[in-house]
Amino acid sequence: MELYERTLDLFFPKRCPVCDDIVNEPGKLICDECREELKLIGDPYCLKCGRPVRDPAMRLCELCREKEEKYRFVKGRAVFEYDDVLKESIYRFKYGGRKEYGEYYAKVMAEALGDQILSWQPQAFIPIPLHKRRYNVRGYNQASVIAEKLSEILGIPVREDILIRSENTRKQKELSVSQRENNLKKALKIKHYDVKLKNIVLVDDIYTTGSTIDVAAACLIDKGAENIYYSVIGAAAV
Repeated sequence: MELYERTLDLFFPKRCPVCDDIVNEPGKLICDECREELKLIGDPYCLKCGRPVRDPAMRLCELCREKEEKYRFVKGRAVFEYDDVLKESIYRFKYGGRKEYGEYYAKVMAEALGDQILSWQPQAFIPIPLHKRRYNVRGYNQASVIAEKLSEILGIPVREDILIRSENTRKQKELSVSQRENNLKKALKIKHYDVKLKNIVLVDDIYTTGSTIDVAAACLIDKGAENIYYSVIGAAAV
């Protein structure tokens, strides 16, 4: 297997998710000098949404203090702080054809959050879906790429046959919080639900207001799921 992977690296070299240069050392997914550019989220972080908080005395971030009782998900975690470096990296991952970045993101997600994810006892990873038009443009769903790699490491199956995006709605970043929620309620649907699934981890790239995750969680809970968690690459500090 190691020889196979080295051969793949020779003909299809990986690009660093930070600088986008080819990673010259076989088997590595990021340049050594770029590794510290991505900031891992440590303490303190919001115990509900997982975003970094500046005040160690804060149990919840400001948004979660306002909306904690309304959220349908249990809790979630993010790996990296969503700063300018990660923003550029995720932009290339989503829109620049850098599908390979997903392997690094998933690897660090498993290393940093794997024990917590497993403690939730998930029966499935469900990536936040893309509408087929956007999928056809990009060629892949970035959330699915992460989920598949994470599945390989943690041994939790991926289910992409349950949650679908039925409408090609406006991009979430263009909308206010209330508009995001209304936008998604029309778009995310359950195709069919497996009644055996009670604990689910949603997988996505970034966490901003929580609208996407929460609407997805509501869809699943309304069909019989009990506990919805999530894991994402990045979340902005508050």
